[in-house]
Amino acid sequence: MSSPLTTASPAAPAKTSGPGRSAPRLRGTRGHSADKPRRSVLLTVLTSLVVVYTVVPLIWLVVNATKTQAGLADSSGMWFADDFALWDNIRSTFTYHDGVFTRWLLNTLLYVVLGAGGATLLAVLGGYALAKFDFPGKRGVFATVIGAVAVPGTALAVPTFLMFSEMGLTDTPWAVIIPSLVSPFGLYLMWVFATEAIPAELLEAARIDGAGEARTFFTVALPLLAPGIVTVLLFTTVATWNNYFLPLIMLKDPDWYPLTLGLSAWNSQAETIGGEVIFNLVITGSLVTILPLIAAFLLLQKYWQSGLAAGSVKE
Repeated sequence: MSSPLTTASPAAPAKTSGPGRSAPRLRGTRGHSADKPRRSVLLTVLTSLVVVYTVVPLIWLVVNATKTQAGLADSSGMWFADDFALWDNIRSTFTYHDGVFTRWLLNTLLYVVLGAGGATLLAVLGGYALAKFDFPGKRGVFATVIGAVAVPGTALAVPTFLMFSEMGLTDTPWAVIIPSLVSPFGLYLMWVFATEAIPAELLEAARIDGAGEARTFFTVALPLLAPGIVTVLLFTTVATWNNYFLPLIMLKDPDWYPLTLGLSAWNSQAETIGGEVIFNLVITGSLVTILPLIAAFLLLQKYWQSGLAAGSVKE
């Protein structure tokens, strides 16, 4: 007696990803796959404009650093002159006025090490405490930090000058170092990064094992904060290295000038009666000035990129 159920061919098993089989391709509503994402012409154009805006001044700086003072006036700004004077310009930059450029470079390094380094240390300690400890007034601190991020540093320069003038700190290195220690953006960034990068369970496990707060921070939390620390360090270093307005109003002695203020003084010589025109040294000094920043970003690229991505993706 035959079965009342009609036989049918079994359905083909669904293909799953595994050894020897490719994963299924995800397609959007318009047929764009994951391995061939949609291309935006507008985004490509905007990105190209940003690249041109960034690279063209750098090319101009490199090209004109190879020219003498006479070559700057006799040649196109975007092409080389007949004579290649880059090495002579570099040597003249470091020997002009008894090597004052070297003094300005050392001053800038001093401000970066103490100012940017101190700002990074305070941001790491403060961001970790705000992220992992609860205390009264925490929301007020958050509002204060956000408000401080929105205030430009130039708006605080004059009040800071008046306060430091009363304290007798103007025309000293401390007038540049102390304000550089405050980095609201660095504090906020470390706060966000520590919140996402350090699991609370890991800290609790260390405390249960008998580790104190200091040991827990240095042995457990600090290694996890490395990408955020590098990111904050780069931001504070760039801000301190390029700082111009604060040293301008705080310092009168050229021996304490940073590179930004010193190169500006060289550039202003052409506007004074009897002043020597040394635009070739100003351009070469500017090129030398940006090289350490470019090297720092290239060497620490993988760390600061992961630090900027903190909190963008949650499990």
